[in-house]
Amino acid sequence: MPDTARFSAIVRLPFGPMGVICDERTVHELVFLPPGTPERAPANALAARTVAALAHWIDDPDAPHDLPLAVRGTPFQRRVWAAIDAIPRGRTRRYGELAAELGSAPRAVGGACGANPFPLLTPCHRVVGSQGLGGFARDTDGYLIRVKQWLLQHEAAPHG
Repeated sequence: MPDTARFSAIVRLPFGPMGVICDERTVHELVFLPPGTPERAPANALAARTVAALAHWIDDPDAPHDLPLAVRGTPFQRRVWAAIDAIPRGRTRRYGELAAELGSAPRAVGGACGANPFPLLTPCHRVVGSQGLGGFARDTDGYLIRVKQWLLQHEAAPHG
């Protein structure tokens, strides 16, 4: 079980628990947590707002959010994340396609996906391998791949 003391909230979503790391003004990270991780009530107003935004995302993956997200990542990672943000719900892009578009390599795009601090909000699950799902959140099997499968199936369903 991971050390959960650093989380401002832990919410149980249909695919599993997600941790929120924030202070009173900025969301710093969202983290997929292993099955069985206990929930934690929001420690502050922004953590509560973030939990509500995640629940709203489950109801409508197209809904915008107004969460104050910390500026994170290298310039290259931010370019990859912007390209990911442009992938419409229910669609996927291959690592190689994004790499060609960004003048990079598929492995570098995969690394940027794995470093994404705001999964769901920047939907890195929409990036897949040329021969299947590819990895997810720096993992290639186990519960994180099941999360990626759930997210893609969820987004393919009608919402709104």
